[in-house]
Amino acid sequence: MGLREVAAPAPALLVVAHGSRDPRHAATVAALAARVRALRPDLRVEAGYLDFCAPSVAQALSRLAADGVREVVALPLLLTRAFHAKSDIPAVLHAAAARLPGLAIRQAGVLGPSRLLARALERRLYEAGVRPEDRGSTGVVLASAGSSDPEANAALAEFAREWQRTGWCAVRPAFASARPPRTEDAVRELRAAGVRRVAVAPYVIAPGRLPDRIERGAREAGADVLADVLGPGEELARLVARRYGQAVASEGVAALSA
Repeated sequence: MGLREVAAPAPALLVVAHGSRDPRHAATVAALAARVRALRPDLRVEAGYLDFCAPSVAQALSRLAADGVREVVALPLLLTRAFHAKSDIPAVLHAAAARLPGLAIRQAGVLGPSRLLARALERRLYEAGVRPEDRGSTGVVLASAGSSDPEANAALAEFAREWQRTGWCAVRPAFASARPPRTEDAVRELRAAGVRRVAVAPYVIAPGRLPDRIERGAREAGADVLADVLGPGEELARLVARRYGQAVASEGVAALSA
């Protein structure tokens, strides 16, 4: 009787987060990684950070290599394809690939856009007090961290347009940094346009300095509803698992090497 072929283990998943001095950020990332592990118990799921938190992306990759892992999918925990996805993360991964020649690393796509993100936003709005039947009379400020990257801003604007078509009275993008309008400005614009009820939906994953700025702007402008950040919910965990699967299955996304 011949020996059976042993299937190679699935590539490990490294969730790459920005990092923050706010401890709630790392706690949210850890909770999301745990939720992904529950969805995919066959995978090794770790987290690494670009700044402020430990382990760094380089440290996490070194640890995986030391444990005998040979393939890793590095998944940016980002909602749009902006500077970090285009520059910072590839640079860190290329440096790690040169330093760890036995480890094949591939970068997955960013999380957005996705209908799962819209569902997560809606769940947060409903938890904050919006009823499904209120959609037609509620204007939403889609408040993101902000970017100077035109591609990221265009993607956010398109996401807002698509989401409005699902029944909301209006959806307006706003930014906590980099460019206007700010959250408070978008709230006031909706009021001036005659929108009866204005809700602010933070389009950010974890708490931190910029989400706090979004909250201050919403309260300053008198928004009727302020939703929580997306957090480590089921929708986000499913989306992370989906992007991982797409990266593994895609022949067009080559592994980085020295």
